[in-house]
Amino acid sequence: MTGLEELALKMALINALQHDGKACEKPVIGMILRENPEFKRDVRAVVEAVSKAVQRVNSMSREEMEELASELGVVVEEKGKRKEEEPKLPPLPKAEKGKVVMRIAPFPSGPIHIGNARPFILNDEYVKMYEGRLILVFDDTIGGGGKEIDPEAYDLIPEGLEWLGVKWHEVVYKSDRLEIYYEYARKLIEMGKAYVCFCDVDTLRENRRKGIECEHRNHSIEENLEYFEKMLSNHYREGEASLRIKTDMKHPNPAFRDRVLMRISEKEHPRVGKKYVVWPLLEFSWAIDDHLLNITHIVRGKDLMMETEMERFIWEIFGWNHPVIIHTGLMRIEGIKLSKSKFQKEVREGKFMGWHDPRTWSMQSLRKRGITPEAVRHFVLSVGISEADITVPVDALYKENRRIIDPIANRYFFVHDPVKVSIINTSPTTIRVPLHPDFRERGYREIRVSKEVYICREDAEILRKEGMIRLKDFINIRLVDQEDDTLIVGSIGDGGVDLRKIRKVQWVPTDENIKLKVIMPDASVVEGLAELNCAELKSDEVVQFERFGFCRIESNDKLNKELLAYYTHR
Repeated sequence: MTGLEELALKMALINALQHDGKACEKPVIGMILRENPEFKRDVRAVVEAVSKAVQRVNSMSREEMEELASELGVVVEEKGKRKEEEPKLPPLPKAEKGKVVMRIAPFPSGPIHIGNARPFILNDEYVKMYEGRLILVFDDTIGGGGKEIDPEAYDLIPEGLEWLGVKWHEVVYKSDRLEIYYEYARKLIEMGKAYVCFCDVDTLRENRRKGIECEHRNHSIEENLEYFEKMLSNHYREGEASLRIKTDMKHPNPAFRDRVLMRISEKEHPRVGKKYVVWPLLEFSWAIDDHLLNITHIVRGKDLMMETEMERFIWEIFGWNHPVIIHTGLMRIEGIKLSKSKFQKEVREGKFMGWHDPRTWSMQSLRKRGITPEAVRHFVLSVGISEADITVPVDALYKENRRIIDPIANRYFFVHDPVKVSIINTSPTTIRVPLHPDFRERGYREIRVSKEVYICREDAEILRKEGMIRLKDFINIRLVDQEDDTLIVGSIGDGGVDLRKIRKVQWVPTDENIKLKVIMPDASVVEGLAELNCAELKSDEVVQFERFGFCRIESNDKLNKELLAYYTHR
């Protein structure tokens, strides 16, 4: 190894260990040229050396990186595990301790997923910050059309919130409050502020676009009250009548012009059946409930700005105080498509295993995978409460989770797609390996090995190509021959072997192992063999299978010697 190659390798290790086990070429090149300006005369050689070093380092586990760094005399402060400050939210405007009342308002079409966990966590954090009250309101009206209520969600949502550590003080169901909404609808009609409209959807839309009042707008208060009671008594069919609020038909935003407040829906509701046929739209029910529930602060997505404007319009009509409203931008997670309606369909049709299927990204699925609620909360708070839209990589969530589970996850060997390796010049022995390289006081695991082991097929290809690998924590082996699918190898000592270059791979004995199935994030299944020590693992335990990734143990079938696990991340 040349001096430049060794320097590139050292810098790549430092960069990887300081940045969550992932080295990047550009900063490594910058470090070399900044500290060794003489290399600026041949930048191409630096780029080539760094490219090879980064590729090598990024193929290693963290333990392998730390081991190589030690061999090369590279010192990385706290092994790259930097303590980060807890992200903090800005103060709430006009907030007083003990007087803040906020609400979270899930529509029960399914459980909470990673994409909509943000408002629940933000509200919870603020209520805890100001020692206030948080109300869980199931926004289970069916006046808005489109989305379908999933009866399971009434249990799945609180389950997910509890797992996240969200604490609420009261539960409200909007489907229990229809009579309240009818009462305030009548008041608006009596004040001359609302009317029953019989326009079809196309006519309503066209009139709005042109700013034209419809023929029903000027019916008398008495006529509108009569029409409204007929709506309530199921006199009209779905789509034949709606209650609209009187705004300015010349308002700059056509969507604000005489918006619909209540409409007829003939769908059966999972909680109240067909008791009601007239349902409020979101902004009307919230305008009433935010007042009656004494809400002081509202955190909602900026996609609901029109609903916010309408709420304020209704509050002004009734002369009510306005809660403080804070809008947040949309948070997208790179590489993840989240659609609760699509997931609901896949769950119903049996294409998903259930709402715990990793493809749903629900709180139930994240728990199955071994993602911690603390990581989800930290991930959300790190984004903050800005009104700007933001796209964040899913690796940011994994980084938060890795920070929490890495110190507690014991290490084990797992070989998927196994290939047999026969060692011709070794004797049966027992090796002792620490359960965690950073916490040797935690204890050791023992692996008994005779003359045959399994390695992953991909590592077998490396052995065929490079001729030599190291069975991690055991011996170096050199390829001698091959019989069918069995590789014949000989063990070799460390003398003359550059341990910095030789590939280190996990392995399991052929005669002492346990079957392992791992459910991956895309719901595919990886099968293989784990070391026999894994037979003692318990459900919910999170471990790291070296060079494979972190996994959460789902079940341990000791009778059949088979483990089932969910893949967490690398």
